[in-house]
Amino acid sequence: MVDVKETMRQILAAESEAIRNIPVDDGYVKAVELIVDRVVGHGGKLVTSGMGKAGQVAMNIATTFSSTGIPAVNLHPGEAQHGDLGVVQPNDVMLLVSNSGATREILDLVELSRNLYDNIPMIVITGNLNSALARIADVTLHTGGAAEVCPLGLTPTTSTTVMTVIGDVLVVSVMKATGFTREEYAKRHHGGYLGRKATQK
Repeated sequence: MVDVKETMRQILAAESEAIRNIPVDDGYVKAVELIVDRVVGHGGKLVTSGMGKAGQVAMNIATTFSSTGIPAVNLHPGEAQHGDLGVVQPNDVMLLVSNSGATREILDLVELSRNLYDNIPMIVITGNLNSALARIADVTLHTGGAAEVCPLGLTPTTSTTVMTVIGDVLVVSVMKATGFTREEYAKRHHGGYLGRKATQK
């Protein structure tokens, strides 16, 4: 019989430790500066992308940025090869999420995007600093490379938790850098509990 409560304690401890061990470095400063410069300064947008579970993290980052004053879209790397790459514009900045840094579809997306606009900057979130993706990035944000809590060591679990936290760091840092206000939030988020809360005086 599985001791669910003990398993829970172990997972909470492992994932908390993984979050605490995210390297804090100048890459975050550069990433925030890039996003603010390209989006606020030059009218571009943030384009996020990832494959599989990392792609779901990338989508969450994009929607959170959009609600906090930074226009963002999520681009599926497979669909990009069938015409969706057209959403990318010259002043955009890309945020790519891949734990291995070797995801073929993401590497292809980098090549396709730079064939379209050769100077488009790439911010990468990855668990592998020695990966092909990390080497071609303008800014690399390392997750710390903690092991997955999955008993097989395969299912994205710890890695997606850490990637989500890194996305939160970027969103909050950009909000502070741009002076994003409750009033501006309310203009973008009208519905539901958060919409009501944002408009309360």
